[in-house]
Amino acid sequence: MKRIFTISGLVLFCFLFINAAFAQTAVKGTVTDATTGETLIGVSVSIKGTTSGTQTDVNGTYTLTAPAGAVLTFTYIGYTTQSVPVNGQALLNIKMLASASQLDQVVVIGYGVQRKIDNTGSTVAVKGTEIAKQASTNPLSALQGKVPGVNIINSGSPGSSPQISIRGLGTVYGNVSPLFVVDGVWYSDISFLNNNDIENVTVLKDASSTAIYGIRAANGVVLITTKHGVKGRTVINYNGYAGWQSVTNQVKMANATEYATAINELVVYNNNIGDPADAKPPLFANPASYGKGTDWYGQILRNAFVTNHQVSISGGNEKTTYELSFGYLDQDGLVRNNNYKRYTLHISNDFTPVKALKIGYSANGLYSISNDPPGGIFHQLFSASPTLPVFYADGKYGDPADYGTGNGNNFNPEATLDFNNQRSVNHRLTGDVHAELSILKNLKFKTSFGGDIGQAESRGFTPIYSATAAQNSKNTSLDLAHTENRNWIWENTLTYDYKYKEHKLTALVGYSAQNNSAYQRTASADNVPYAKNGNMYTSFPAGDSVSYARDAGAQIHNRALSQFARVNYSFADKYLLNASIRHDGASQFYPNPYGWFPSVGAGWVVTNESFMKSQHFIDVLKLRGSFGKVGNSVVPINPSVQTVAADPYLTAIFGGVPVQGASINSIVPPVTVWEKAQGTDAGLEAGFLNNKLTFEADYYIRKTEDAIFAIPVLASIGTNSGSLIGNQASIQNKGFEFSLTWKDSPNRDFSYSISGNIGVNANKVLTVQSGKNPIYSGGNGIANGNLATRTVVGEPIGEFYGYKVTGIFQTKAQVAASAQKATTAQPGDFIYQDTDHDGSITSKDRVVLGNPNPKVNYGFNTSFTYKQFDLAIDMQGVAGVDVYNANIGYRFGNENFTQDFYDHRWHGAGTSNTYPSTFVGANDNSKPNSFFVESGAYFRVRNAQLGYTLPGNSLKKYGVQKIRFYANAQNAINIFGYKGFTPEIGGGVGSLGIDDSVYPLYATYNFGVNVTF
Repeated sequence: MKRIFTISGLVLFCFLFINAAFAQTAVKGTVTDATTGETLIGVSVSIKGTTSGTQTDVNGTYTLTAPAGAVLTFTYIGYTTQSVPVNGQALLNIKMLASASQLDQVVVIGYGVQRKIDNTGSTVAVKGTEIAKQASTNPLSALQGKVPGVNIINSGSPGSSPQISIRGLGTVYGNVSPLFVVDGVWYSDISFLNNNDIENVTVLKDASSTAIYGIRAANGVVLITTKHGVKGRTVINYNGYAGWQSVTNQVKMANATEYATAINELVVYNNNIGDPADAKPPLFANPASYGKGTDWYGQILRNAFVTNHQVSISGGNEKTTYELSFGYLDQDGLVRNNNYKRYTLHISNDFTPVKALKIGYSANGLYSISNDPPGGIFHQLFSASPTLPVFYADGKYGDPADYGTGNGNNFNPEATLDFNNQRSVNHRLTGDVHAELSILKNLKFKTSFGGDIGQAESRGFTPIYSATAAQNSKNTSLDLAHTENRNWIWENTLTYDYKYKEHKLTALVGYSAQNNSAYQRTASADNVPYAKNGNMYTSFPAGDSVSYARDAGAQIHNRALSQFARVNYSFADKYLLNASIRHDGASQFYPNPYGWFPSVGAGWVVTNESFMKSQHFIDVLKLRGSFGKVGNSVVPINPSVQTVAADPYLTAIFGGVPVQGASINSIVPPVTVWEKAQGTDAGLEAGFLNNKLTFEADYYIRKTEDAIFAIPVLASIGTNSGSLIGNQASIQNKGFEFSLTWKDSPNRDFSYSISGNIGVNANKVLTVQSGKNPIYSGGNGIANGNLATRTVVGEPIGEFYGYKVTGIFQTKAQVAASAQKATTAQPGDFIYQDTDHDGSITSKDRVVLGNPNPKVNYGFNTSFTYKQFDLAIDMQGVAGVDVYNANIGYRFGNENFTQDFYDHRWHGAGTSNTYPSTFVGANDNSKPNSFFVESGAYFRVRNAQLGYTLPGNSLKKYGVQKIRFYANAQNAINIFGYKGFTPEIGGGVGSLGIDDSVYPLYATYNFGVNVTF
């Protein structure tokens, strides 16, 4: 009996064990970021060893039925994969740790995803939540200071896109921006995206990472994934803010009394160098009588209102998911009447009709309308006389032509603004449709077709009016511009994943076809009737009164075909290999359209070696290196095709009939080939102290070969353009990048993250067909037709070049004894360095004055959470960069002076040896020189945001899942020595960093709320 009881007991035990092992448990929970406490959307939750699973919804929650003894695996891009046993628990909340060097972190790469530890290239990922926290109206601005090696230059103009360069300038003649890939579709800009619609951004910087996009990867690649729906109930989210924007560094101008004093000095100076018989009395008999006068900046500029709102709806089930969002931005400009309104729409749907097939689409829509500021308004504000009233007592505009105003630029800025009528409208639709088929277990085929349809219109209307002697119009006039873009891209890829023991292989082959078309038309007419209610004219109204019109058009059309392949191989998670090849054909290089772009990368995960197992200090240590070639196709179309141009000045009379002629307008080379960039990168990634501390470093050399360059030639040889375009230069960018991050969560109530990054870059021209002969440019805003920059072998692109100022002439005797004795120099003028010591000042005495290419970019980013409170502070800056303040010397008469110039000007022997007299904008004083070049270095608190989230339990009874209130300040603290509005000055290659009355940068202060239902 005892044996029978024992056997029956064993059977019962086994039955209970098996029953317990296979018992199903309903498990639910919330997945959050271990550092910030933010809920994570779309986390993959699977039962280990099976194909069953789900995803977290918009609230970061999940529900799953699993065996009581199962292990759940949590996977999310940018976070460490976690495997957690259920152990019969019904509630399982997970905190996921994000780290730049964790073994299981997943990052987005070209045409797929990859574990960070397997990546042999230099890539940086930024989460969409970080971008959404910024008050920036363009997503690119939100990256400033977060990615080492990336330089971003913002403009204060509403609706404008920032300039971005990755690892320095390598392109001279064409688009210097990186390629933007949004959900697999290629774009030249991403102004159509709303910050809140972005899931993540990945910046690819080295050739190993970018070569898979060979045709357009020479300047780097930015991959953007937009938000898609997740399985679960329907979730509605609202995010909105309102606030104001103000000038960050108001330039103070001389007041009326100071201005009158300075202009009197200018008149006296003119008398000294002219004929004494023509000497004129001071313009202002009693400067003190004018008092402070008109503050023109205060009259025209304002604290500008800004508000932004977005509503999204998402959800789904096992077969389909969806995401729909609508955004509205209303941003006033710093200039009165300047306003920008933007409407955005984002839609995505994904379907799984059968287990092996996934299909879907995504679309982004943009509609914007802008009331544009008048051109040149900031030059007028800088120059306008403060002695000039805005209006006279009788209500008429203050007229600079009246006696006593002394305003040489002949404009009343208020009249300019009041009679300005310029509007711009932009329509844009982008998106893609895609399908993925699992042919075999490890073999997938994906096809996608995407496109970009855009239409932009601008209108400038001038009414009949009479404001001042120089500001009037006897006829109405209308100027129209119409631009259309039609781009599409079709891509097909086949991906094979293979795993066997310690071997892992992913192979990809693909085919791509692209078509890009653009059409532009401009026209103008006089005697056009008034536009009613500010409506936009899209064509000229009919009528006999329209007396004159002209119409000009331009068309661009190019195509490309590409084949590409890539292999990623890993052995034992120690030894990594990445190799890719792309073959591109681009029509703009006909008759030699084809180019090959290979790359190879290798890595060694040192911490996976057996000899590292016994140590516990270093968690991750990886060495990597890469080499590759990429191309740039965004260059002038068909640069080797000779063209002619018709011009009225070539008109001849034949038989009494005028016939307009044409001439060759440029010189072209017989053959133009691809502009290519060859890159080498060596990197190190490390993690310490349980990956709380992570570190990444890179050293790179990027060399642009066969750079398409325009070399000036004499117009006497028969060309209007005065340049020869072709493959004529090579350019090098070399530098270091470092990033360091500390993340910790000491307890369940408090977590924080502190990170810093720095990028150091040196730009240099290696060769150019002109040899050692410099190529001069940079004439924007420079007085008397002078050129302020040059490009020459051995120096950076577009460096500032001119005369070095060594002091100010104090007396005529000093002038007579100087190298400038044969010039028109007078006391109060610049003393220029006689560089070649030949006793005279000539063009040979010019020297390098500064470099507009930043040598250092850096950023500090912090985040803190304590219970329901969160705080994020981002700081950013640049160093080793110069700017050219063209505003001071760009003068044609009696323009105003800055307060700084007035206080330090020379106005008699011994008064100043650093600032010249008020004659700064004439004669040799206006030539490019070191006085106008200032440091462009700055440090700013880029963004600071404090938030509070209401406890969730108290809201659910009202159907509200989450409410978060926040206050935000952007660019609130700016530290720099530049005497203009901002040292953050863009410009084209050759004119970069020249401040020619730029639109000021602004600080933003706003309050917002985020509500989830």
